[in-house]
Amino acid sequence: MNDGTYSIRPYAFIVSFGVVSMLMDIVYQGALAVQGPLLASLGATAFIVGLVSGLGEATSLAGRLFSGPLADRTGRYWTFAILGYAATALAVPAMGFIGSLIGVSLLVIFERFGKSLRTPSRDAMISHAASAVGRGKGFALHEVMDQIGAMGGPLIVAALLSATGNDYRVALGILIIPGIAAICVLLALRHKMPNPAIYEAEEKTSDSEDDSAAKPTKLPKLPRLFWIYTFACGTMLIGVATFGVLSFHMVATGLCNAAFVPVLYAIAQGIDAVFAAITGVAYDKHGPRVLLVLPFVCAAIPFFAYTQSLALVAVGIVLWGASLGIQESTMRAAVAGMVPSNQRASSYGMFSVATGIGQLIGGIAAGALYGISPVAIIVFAVVVEAIAFVLLVTALKRSSAQE
Repeated sequence: MNDGTYSIRPYAFIVSFGVVSMLMDIVYQGALAVQGPLLASLGATAFIVGLVSGLGEATSLAGRLFSGPLADRTGRYWTFAILGYAATALAVPAMGFIGSLIGVSLLVIFERFGKSLRTPSRDAMISHAASAVGRGKGFALHEVMDQIGAMGGPLIVAALLSATGNDYRVALGILIIPGIAAICVLLALRHKMPNPAIYEAEEKTSDSEDDSAAKPTKLPKLPRLFWIYTFACGTMLIGVATFGVLSFHMVATGLCNAAFVPVLYAIAQGIDAVFAAITGVAYDKHGPRVLLVLPFVCAAIPFFAYTQSLALVAVGIVLWGASLGIQESTMRAAVAGMVPSNQRASSYGMFSVATGIGQLIGGIAAGALYGISPVAIIVFAVVVEAIAFVLLVTALKRSSAQE
């Protein structure tokens, strides 16, 4: 299909969605960077902080089990995306004003529920446009723009907390501005391209300009290849060090103070953007085998991140950011090539659940093993990533055999 038939070209669609994600990342990454200190300021213990964070991520994962398949069945991708982004835009500014531990905790969980609504539909729509320009480049472009916001949000919040003497009302309340701006861009994009599936030439699309007119479909089972690949990626992320444990190590050992943590987090997000761009372009040239480098990157993180040298820890942060960039661009791009276009939201929902469970297990394991010895984390990561590498090779061989 010729680009001239589109009301908005594929690259412009991806860039526009990137603007939405960039603005919304300013909102929720800004809150995420100070979630622990905010809860602590309201009387939360370390256990409560961990519990709230865990419940939030569990909600984000569980929600995708129904939001992805439901979006595919109803065709209401835009509806799920808009509701999900709106939840975040409202919840984060409210965190600064509610003034109670229970209230903020509920808002954290509600914000994560919003993410569970929007993510499968967002990735499905981006995958259609990315198919017209190169899936690796398409997802990389979106991730780069996303990470601009992920860098900006924590830095904005850190600056405002410093200027106001830790006044969370100002630091989080001002985030309503990028939140509203993101929703406005999203609504305009929906008006321009109500059915992104037309970017794929083989897709049969409706003549309607409203996603509510899409007919429900009975979806077949997801391919076996997808499940092998998803299991490989989920296993891989079990071995990835979480920033929470990394930052705890830095503060506990006196390598840096707590106020500097959001800055380091922002730097990691910048590294994420760089590697998303590099590996995204490489994916379009060399295919999913580019992902074979990821287990080695993940396994290398704890060798540097848990030392007593700030310079070596900085290397660990760079590697951690690089692993995120590969995960959020190339890893997501490969999914689109394994499933039919009308199963994208379902597949991205299931994929997010699997990788999220991997991250959750990895975070719990890293926290427990840190109490024993950082060396234990290194051994654990190497073993897990070796298993993940074997699973990934199996998935890629099966993918090549089907081409």
